[in-house]
Amino acid sequence: MSGPLMGNRRMGNGLMGAGGARRCRAARALGEGRMHVVATAGHVDHGKSTLVRALTGMEPDRLEEERRRGLTIELGYAWTALPSGERVAFVDVPGHERFLGTMLAGVGPVPAVMFVVAADEGWMPQSEEHLVALRTLGVRHGLLAVTRADLADPAPALRDARDRLAEAGLGAVEALAVSGRTGEGLDGLRAALDRLVAALPAPDPDAPVRLWVDRAFSVRGSGTVVTGTLPAGRVQTGDELELDGEPVRVRALESLKEHVDSVTGVARVALNLRGRIAPERGHALVTPGAWTTTDLADVRVTLAEGARGPLPARLTAHIGSASVPCEVRPLGAEAARLRLARPLPLHLGDALLLRDPGRGQGEPRVLARATVLDVRPPELRRRGAARERAKALAEASADAASLLRTHLLLRDGELAAMGCPPEGRPVAAGWHADPDHWSGLSARLPEAVRRYAADHPLEPGMPVEAARHELGLPDRRLVTALVRPPLTAADGRIIMSGRAVAGTAGLPAPVARAVRALLDDLAEAPFQAPEAGRLAALGLGPRELAAAVRAGALLRVAEGVVLAPGADTRAAALLARLPQPFTVSQARSALGTSRRVAVPLLEHLDRTGLTERMDEVHRRCRPPRG
Repeated sequence: MSGPLMGNRRMGNGLMGAGGARRCRAARALGEGRMHVVATAGHVDHGKSTLVRALTGMEPDRLEEERRRGLTIELGYAWTALPSGERVAFVDVPGHERFLGTMLAGVGPVPAVMFVVAADEGWMPQSEEHLVALRTLGVRHGLLAVTRADLADPAPALRDARDRLAEAGLGAVEALAVSGRTGEGLDGLRAALDRLVAALPAPDPDAPVRLWVDRAFSVRGSGTVVTGTLPAGRVQTGDELELDGEPVRVRALESLKEHVDSVTGVARVALNLRGRIAPERGHALVTPGAWTTTDLADVRVTLAEGARGPLPARLTAHIGSASVPCEVRPLGAEAARLRLARPLPLHLGDALLLRDPGRGQGEPRVLARATVLDVRPPELRRRGAARERAKALAEASADAASLLRTHLLLRDGELAAMGCPPEGRPVAAGWHADPDHWSGLSARLPEAVRRYAADHPLEPGMPVEAARHELGLPDRRLVTALVRPPLTAADGRIIMSGRAVAGTAGLPAPVARAVRALLDDLAEAPFQAPEAGRLAALGLGPRELAAAVRAGALLRVAEGVVLAPGADTRAAALLARLPQPFTVSQARSALGTSRRVAVPLLEHLDRTGLTERMDEVHRRCRPPRG
């Protein structure tokens, strides 16, 4: 792909805005410093765009209508190099009350703000609304620029605005008087911006990507292009990301109108995408498998400054550049369940701003901050379930331990996709468990095995699958991980050690009586194994015989051929008296039995090492060991 991805667009050159040749020169002058992104905020017509224009030499208003009316109605983008060589990109937001949603889309993914107040007007309604929004979103880094210092004494506006910002949690922000028209104070503002960006926390380059789209368009010859602020992580040409669950590939990448192969947050980026997609503002490009895309979330609600509860049942939720209608179900004083009109990629700890766009003039529209505590909340079916859930959320935190207290068992990937990489070792096969729940399962399994043995006395043990269902576990491997003495696991079953003992003890009474009758028969003719008819007459079918063999009450030498316990060693002792080697016929005569019994009995003796074959016809007894 040659040239800028948007080189032929009327709205301006480059992927992120307008500026023509001036922008090309500015981009070349930026050097190799890191990039930072700062949003503007403040009342309409207080000079935000004029200030950005004076700082960067670029036109942030992209639309012809904006330039004609002198009113910002869309997000604008411009950038410059600071005295230190660090690069700063500005997201210029509208100040008019009708465009609060657009303002939130620009500020949402950005770590810092340049708050603008005009010296000749001072604090105004949209100044307050923007400040409430910033506080609710958790923006804690910024500086104050009092503009139009050439038209009025800036000192009163400086004092008032500084106090308001401090009360809102931005601390002792630097405050400067400037004039975008005359250039007064611009050098000091650039130095203050340098200090601001130097104090910003360093983003994690290895964090999972979530790039909220703030512009999406199509370029002839290139296809789909999206832009946004990358807050953390890394995007590279050739990466496969997801958008609304659909895979997309990054064909090309620009940052500040320069083609790059890779970029890390924080950065303004433009991505040329390949995929079956139709992205819009508010969609997000994410690392596959690293986020939970959900339309249901349990949250902790913190009312915004000036807002009063209870919250309306229908609000608009803002996060990143997304603006999504939602239904609010109160669970308790500070807990609620949000049902979003469309799924969003979320992590625990994410902050959503709840807004009522239908409120009248003068009424607070920014109502609350909703901190995400669960992105896969449990169903609330029982009476009192909402109250119990509210109590659990009051004690919850955005970590894996809190999630496991609710969900009990979660896999590595599920925890990571919820934003809480697991701590500690899994209990089995990548599964993590709430410690109390795991202890309870360990106590329940032996009792379940005992009950199964009592209900199924003829079976060798409890099938692992039956134990999985009994304990309500999602994976058979969790069952085997719970096996501890006196339990053992073998051949897909769980056995209580010591259950099988020699004799008829432990066998059901009818089976024990039948076995004793059979042993009486064998006492007179120890090697005359009963025929199938005799076994049937005694009520000894395959399951009963298997149980008797496991109990040590009978010896099975082949299918349908059973003898008394120890018959094999008695047979070996008799055969040892024969001239060695001997034939099957000689063995049959010595044991006083039929060929039906003699052949499998001799094969059994071979397997147990009491005899060994010499050739096709002859065997011999092995001498005793030791």
